[in-house]
Amino acid sequence: MTAAAKGPASYFPSIEKKYGRPVQEWIDLIHSSPLERHMELVAWLKTEHGIGHGHANALVAHTLKEK
Repeated sequence: MTAAAKGPASYFPSIEKKYGRPVQEWIDLIHSSPLERHMELVAWLKTEHGIGHGHANALVAHTLKEK
């Protein structure tokens, strides 16, 4: 039995299902953005890519944690 994802990663299956793109594409997109601050990136994903706040927040939190 595999452990359930926790934290921001717990949103990943629903993000992929809702937006039809693998999470890695979103992570790569965030890395390519000139923006650096968490809420700037969240706002950018929401306005430019139509992602909901919770999903955008999860993607940004996970991506920035990797850096």
